[in-house]
Amino acid sequence: MKDSRRFVIQGIFILVGIVYLVRLFYLQVVDDNYKSQADDNAIRRVIVYPHRGQILDRNGKLIVINESVYDISVIPKKAKIDDTLSFCNTMGVTRQYFDSVMTIATRSKYARGRPTVFLKQLSVNEFAHIQDRLINYPGFFYTSRAVRKYPQPTLANALGYIGEISEKRLENQNYYRQGDYIGISGVESYYEEQLRGQRGVRYVMVNVNGVEKGAFKEGTFDTSAVAGENLISSIDLDLQRYADSLMTNKIGSIVAIEPSTGEILTMVSAPSYDPNLLVGRLFGKNFSELQKNPYLPMYNRPIQAVYRPGSIFKLVQSLVALEEGVIDPQSQFACIKVPMKCHSHPSGHNDLHNAIEWSCNPYFYNVYRRIIYAQSSGNNWRDAPIGLMEWNKHVKTFGFGTRLDVDMPNVKRGFIPDTAIYNRSYGKSRWQFSNFYSVSIGEGELNVVPIQMANLAAIMANRGYYYTPHLIKRIGKNGTPLPQYQEKHHTSIKPEHFQTVVDGMEDAVKRGTVWSKARIPDIVMCGKTGTSQNKKGEKDHSVFVAFAPKDNPKIALAVYVENAGFGGFAAAPIASLIVEKYLKGHVDRTLLEKDFKLRNYMPKPKIDPKALKKDSTGSKPKPSLPGFPKPDTSKQTKPIIVSNRAKSPTEKN
Repeated sequence: MKDSRRFVIQGIFILVGIVYLVRLFYLQVVDDNYKSQADDNAIRRVIVYPHRGQILDRNGKLIVINESVYDISVIPKKAKIDDTLSFCNTMGVTRQYFDSVMTIATRSKYARGRPTVFLKQLSVNEFAHIQDRLINYPGFFYTSRAVRKYPQPTLANALGYIGEISEKRLENQNYYRQGDYIGISGVESYYEEQLRGQRGVRYVMVNVNGVEKGAFKEGTFDTSAVAGENLISSIDLDLQRYADSLMTNKIGSIVAIEPSTGEILTMVSAPSYDPNLLVGRLFGKNFSELQKNPYLPMYNRPIQAVYRPGSIFKLVQSLVALEEGVIDPQSQFACIKVPMKCHSHPSGHNDLHNAIEWSCNPYFYNVYRRIIYAQSSGNNWRDAPIGLMEWNKHVKTFGFGTRLDVDMPNVKRGFIPDTAIYNRSYGKSRWQFSNFYSVSIGEGELNVVPIQMANLAAIMANRGYYYTPHLIKRIGKNGTPLPQYQEKHHTSIKPEHFQTVVDGMEDAVKRGTVWSKARIPDIVMCGKTGTSQNKKGEKDHSVFVAFAPKDNPKIALAVYVENAGFGGFAAAPIASLIVEKYLKGHVDRTLLEKDFKLRNYMPKPKIDPKALKKDSTGSKPKPSLPGFPKPDTSKQTKPIIVSNRAKSPTEKN
């Protein structure tokens, strides 16, 4: 009995021993969890960020390059600081900043073992100041990355900027991690996948204090970073800078296109800002100031500002009417018995050519009326919706009322009226031509964006077709043109209808509504002026579209200057200077050039009454635009108007 009890007890001890041995074998041989934790203490996985692709102009000049910066990170669990004040002085931070970051870094017991960024984007000089001292602070280490640098302070709105990825964008993707940078707007966002490259990884040995001791296994497991693709843009950097200078102290946009390819030669959004402001540790401060600026420098006007086209839209009305057969080039209309006056030329306008040359409002009132009532049955209530939708169908083939697939995000589509808007306003079968006749001269419910205006100029230059406007010619040094921008888009208008309209545009510049000083003596430029209604501002908005030369055109453009008055006296001279600069490489009309570089059309910004009360000095707050000249507003009295929706049918040209 005693022997059997002894065997049972021995069996139990043996069984327990076996269990322990099996568990020990599992932990040491099978389960690598502890090994991984030990490796984490000895091996550090360091992300190697690739250089983002550079952006060049059409002639190979650098527009966007990269500059190395350094992030300082901390692992709280390993951090050891004997003298906090001395550490803060070394790092160039306040004690409050130090406490704030370390509190975030240690917000949970799990966070204490993970790295947290302590300082972001130190420049080479800033990093050199602390690099040798970093070894004295266990738990702190650096990571190198590249940020954007702009050799020329231009094209900020078109290029866009990069910033830290948001929590929302981190969801449902596998590439980015918290703290990574990504294109937020403009070209930087549209071509993010091509520009970002591919991250690499290196493994380094570190001691218990976190100090690097060399590559792990001589870099056997390291992977190299792959730089992003360079983008070759269509921008002519010299022309871009020149256009910028002409738009100093002005609000508006310039878009110039090469008609034969759709390549954008210059894209100005005015006022703008120095893109270098949104790089580095001052990003947040500068971004906030730019957003609060009353002149909206971050607003990308060429693709986002929605305006009425004014009289430049008479070109479209002419072509639709010719295509529909409701007029021919010799059609005549008397300048009487219409609700809008003829104010341009006392001799009257006997045909379509002269009506375009002098931008006759009554003529195009009658043209549009014939388009709307082309299928006349004697019942205006029934005929107007039919005619409107036929007109709408033609107009959309010009790229209006639809979103042009420009290679930038957030491109606006504008608006071309259809039956739905008038059915909502007046009721079905309760409206006719008299309810929307102001559309005939580019007013009323019409809305377009400047890129669409420039595209119209390219269509006129090509006599009926266009390539989608785009900023990037190719990706990579040996890349081919992007296929989506090689497709030719035809309007619904036959090519033979364009000649009369183009001849009228030529004479509009030679002897019509364009100011004589805006004419280029040795270049045949075809253009059309417009003056878009501005009920809220001091003056109407100045509009001009043009292309040159008349035969085999090299450039087509649209200029829109807010609060500048007649199209022929503000937008047209600016456009002519750009055409001369591009085609000749220089400008002979230096007095006109100097005049428009100095002209100031900036309205006085709105002042928040609450801000006035908070100003202890009693003086009015002044608009501030970091990195951009402050406009002279001493003689301006009206508030800024970015977009205009006035519905008056009368218009100046």
